[in-house]
Amino acid sequence: MNAAKHNETGVISRAVLEIDVNNHPGVMSHVVGLFSRRAYNVEGILCLPVGDRSRSRIWLLLDEDGRLAQMIKQVAKLEDVISIRRHAGDHAVFGDMEGFFKP
Repeated sequence: MNAAKHNETGVISRAVLEIDVNNHPGVMSHVVGLFSRRAYNVEGILCLPVGDRSRSRIWLLLDEDGRLAQMIKQVAKLEDVISIRRHAGDHAVFGDMEGFFKP
């Protein structure tokens, strides 16, 4: 099993994936299920419809490990995924929730 990466202060490094998808029932389940089937823990999920509601944007907060690049490639292959972008773990979408991640 791949261990999560730690930064110079010993804190686990995180990444945020921003995924644009076609908006219909079950899409978020398909995306998150891909991570679940591979025992990859998702730390946070946010999903909202955008524009005319025919699309949604999913943000996933993840621990970085050696599998993340491969996971991004696999997510991009899903039928309903339009685009995927990787951001640093301190992305603003999860920024106000920082206190939730401290012990």
